[in-house]
Amino acid sequence: MKTRKELKEEYKHLKFRMGVFAIRNLTNGKVFISSSLDLKAIWHAQKLQLDMGIHPNGALQADWNALGADNFSYEILDELKETEGKELDYKKEIKTLEEMHIDSMQPFGEKGYNALPGRGRLETKKE
Repeated sequence: MKTRKELKEEYKHLKFRMGVFAIRNLTNGKVFISSSLDLKAIWHAQKLQLDMGIHPNGALQADWNALGADNFSYEILDELKETEGKELDYKKEIKTLEEMHIDSMQPFGEKGYNALPGRGRLETKKE
């Protein structure tokens, strides 16, 4: 049996898919764009929050509640590959990729769930 220290060391060497993702409303086409250092884990976390009704994006949560999970898809928009031998700030690189996708897709208002730049990270709940 491996020690806790050995398990921690193995975990440090695991490679996760990292990049930019979208949660798309299949009914109206609105999209929520974000990023993560672990694209597999983030979908489980986002879906759990939405299923429990505690997602921080109120507009996305309201539509999820009204339409149900079957009317949404999870899409990976871009992946960042880990580069051997290079010390990169992957979190910073992924945020840059996320900003590029947000600038390109403009997921604001009727087109999406992201907040306009300078108006906070997330939209508030629709009443």
